[in-house]
Amino acid sequence: MNKPFESKWSRLTQSPYFIYLLISPLFLILFAYVVYPFYQTFLQSFNGEDTLLNYKKFFSLASPANLEALWNSVYISVFSVITCAIVGVTMAFLLERYEFPGRRLLSVLVLVPMALPPLVGVLSFTFLYGESGIIPRGIQALFHLDKVPFALKGIWGVIVVHTFTMYTYFYLTASAAIKGFDPSLEEAATSLGAGRIRVWLKIILPMLTPSMVAASLLVFMVSMASYTAPLMFGVDRTMTMQIYLARTNGNLEMAATQSTILSIVSITFLILMRWYQNRRNYQNLSKGISVHRSEVSSKPLKVLAVIGSFIGTLVLILPILVLVLISFSVDGSWTVQVLPPKYTFDHYIALFTDERTWRPIWNSIQMSFVATIGNILFGVAAAYAMVRLQFKGKTLLDILIMVPWALPGTVVAVNIIAAFSTENIFAFNQVLIGTFWILPLAYFIRHLPLVFRSTSASLMQLDQSIEEAARSLGATWWYTFRKVVLPLTFTGVLAGTLLAFVQSIGEFVASILIYSTSTIPLSVAIFQKLYAFDFGTACAYGVLQIVLILIVLVISEKLSKGSAGTAL
Repeated sequence: MNKPFESKWSRLTQSPYFIYLLISPLFLILFAYVVYPFYQTFLQSFNGEDTLLNYKKFFSLASPANLEALWNSVYISVFSVITCAIVGVTMAFLLERYEFPGRRLLSVLVLVPMALPPLVGVLSFTFLYGESGIIPRGIQALFHLDKVPFALKGIWGVIVVHTFTMYTYFYLTASAAIKGFDPSLEEAATSLGAGRIRVWLKIILPMLTPSMVAASLLVFMVSMASYTAPLMFGVDRTMTMQIYLARTNGNLEMAATQSTILSIVSITFLILMRWYQNRRNYQNLSKGISVHRSEVSSKPLKVLAVIGSFIGTLVLILPILVLVLISFSVDGSWTVQVLPPKYTFDHYIALFTDERTWRPIWNSIQMSFVATIGNILFGVAAAYAMVRLQFKGKTLLDILIMVPWALPGTVVAVNIIAAFSTENIFAFNQVLIGTFWILPLAYFIRHLPLVFRSTSASLMQLDQSIEEAARSLGATWWYTFRKVVLPLTFTGVLAGTLLAFVQSIGEFVASILIYSTSTIPLSVAIFQKLYAFDFGTACAYGVLQIVLILIVLVISEKLSKGSAGTAL
């Protein structure tokens, strides 16, 4: 009875078109939840009697708010790339090339900003360096000044926060490149009469170009998506702020127009940077040994290194210390004082005992878990298809998976609103807006690339002959996948999974546009507590987020032997 079925199945699996049957669910998911929502936003931007009315309003010189917002967003993003590159590459070069007092401590603390979710990072900088921040007020009180000597605000305040929270992208990629750099290239250039500056410009920087381009892409996209920093520092004219204002004011057509233009800018930057990276060959063809750290022998330089290490350590750890401090402060007691005058443990007790305080935490855990399960199923399947299968359309699949990472969270949220405010087949004929499922869907879309990239990296390192050996011994494809492929790529899958989970828990930009009162996530709860002047509770939430992310990062780094960061 089974032989005819087995014969048909065998013929089907041997067909050259069978592979397209296997990968069709991947393309269907991407079409339903990436392409279709973006297409709906694009269509909505042309609504009205005059199809181009919204675009005319956007580019109108009579009302330049949108043009100013576009300019400010690009300006902030470009400057953030430059400042993050300077800080990140300099730190990588110093910590990887030189041995000096305090280097070990700094090399650990230099990754501290990775533990700060965007909202929490901006919150800590506001408490530290804002107009009513601890440091400006402390200097004012110490020197009896009439007003604070400085305060982070405006566009430059946003750029400073971006620099502190995003330089790690450059540091991680540049560190990896410097570790594999061959010092014999520098020695050869020096022996031919090249000075230090020329060696930097002609040898070191060109070899760092691939890592610099990758980090630039991330920083530019994250900066374009930044919402919290402009909000906190009073910069209303940015694209994300304009999208939020248009959405909350009910002007969905203008929000769709702004989202479409912001998407075009982000994707254009992605294409330009890829084009620049592919113009030249940056391969290191020498066979020298990798770089070794040079001992700083000069006593004055050692003193400077100790002082610099101390200052660097203080700057890096202060944001977390101030959050911990304020998390113990009594809500409403901190007004004009330099430091909070009253302290309590009640905020931490309430996190786990008060149902209203615990609810956002539980909501975020639930919704992030659901989204991450989807990311695992899709990410592993897509990675296996990209690395192991041969089919037409690979490039398209790769682009569609990476597009959500290039799009700002506000754009993803507006796309979801445009696509799922009405019943359609992709929502199983349901209206998803206002339901539990809308936020997990947003988190799933936003973090599609994390599990995909991490799993792809592990699969590329796995010799395909291992699978072929198992198949030649009679194992089925599914048995080989479960017993051979998954165990050998488990660390990569888990690293991407953990990163996707914590990114979902910290997601704020998309959440603020589509959450409902019954599904309020942790990040939005922090935002609401902050604006209710419940600073202690807001910071206790923030510390909980940081602890969770630190645990996940440590586990990821241990399991992936230091390569977890590549998933970002």
